[in-house]
Amino acid sequence: MALLTAQHPGPLAHVSSMSLGIGGSESNVAIGVQRLGGNAVWCGRTGTDSLGQLVRREIRAEGVTVLVTEDPDAPTGLMLKERRTLSTQKVSYYRAGSAGSRLTPEDLDPSIITGAAILHLSGITPALSASAASAVREAIGIARSAGVTVSFDLNYRANLWTAVDAGRSYLELIPLTDIVFAGDEEAALAVGAAEDPAELAQRLAELGPAQAIIKLGSKGAVASIDGQIHHQPAVPIEPVDTVGAGDAFVAGYLAELMAGKAPSERLELAAKTGAFACLAYGDWEGLPTRAELALLHHTESVTR
Repeated sequence: MALLTAQHPGPLAHVSSMSLGIGGSESNVAIGVQRLGGNAVWCGRTGTDSLGQLVRREIRAEGVTVLVTEDPDAPTGLMLKERRTLSTQKVSYYRAGSAGSRLTPEDLDPSIITGAAILHLSGITPALSASAASAVREAIGIARSAGVTVSFDLNYRANLWTAVDAGRSYLELIPLTDIVFAGDEEAALAVGAAEDPAELAQRLAELGPAQAIIKLGSKGAVASIDGQIHHQPAVPIEPVDTVGAGDAFVAGYLAELMAGKAPSERLELAAKTGAFACLAYGDWEGLPTRAELALLHHTESVTR
């Protein structure tokens, strides 16, 4: 999507200037993996309008391969970020009838999926339309037939569908995946609430995935990986903008998984990338390279 962000705190009706950029969970993850030294492909659908050109150009500029269908009959989706106060934000979506909501199985390239190490999807896509949900199921089917690892981030968006509809979709898709990511409240939509995040991870794993990771923000993460429970503390920071932190966490985890790292190393890098992304404004702009990760613990304010 294209992204309009208010430049100053306050009601959107009184904001005099906004910045134009892009945002989206799957593209955030793709950029994050690419910056960490991986190779990522982003598949999507945009309009032929200027906003679609912006989305395609920005993602390509990050080194990500863009596999996109340009739809002349629908506009590129739009997201607005309102900084209501210095510490809170409100996100609004304008995606009904957008090019992205018209994604279909025909937009997929099976050879790209079968040649990948990991297929990563989010619960946002099936919320957009029946055809987009079909594309998600088709992608998973292609990956599973080829033995490609399937990663799925629930990414519940209340503005796109109801909790009941989301939970029903999650229960259909989670058993088809190898890795599932969720916040604790998101996981509860599929497996019921639990006070202990480890219980949520175990319940998700019981649905089929060998790796179930509960993202807890400033409290770190808990994961059930191959039957073992892992606890990962968060990296202490003073956050500037937390939007996109979950996607950064996923990017770090998947990058280390593709590098053959152990579960503890995957979770450690995920915590670092999630924290780093909170240190700059924007959904993906603050995603780190591996060389930059040391800055989390840097004691000097100026590097010369």
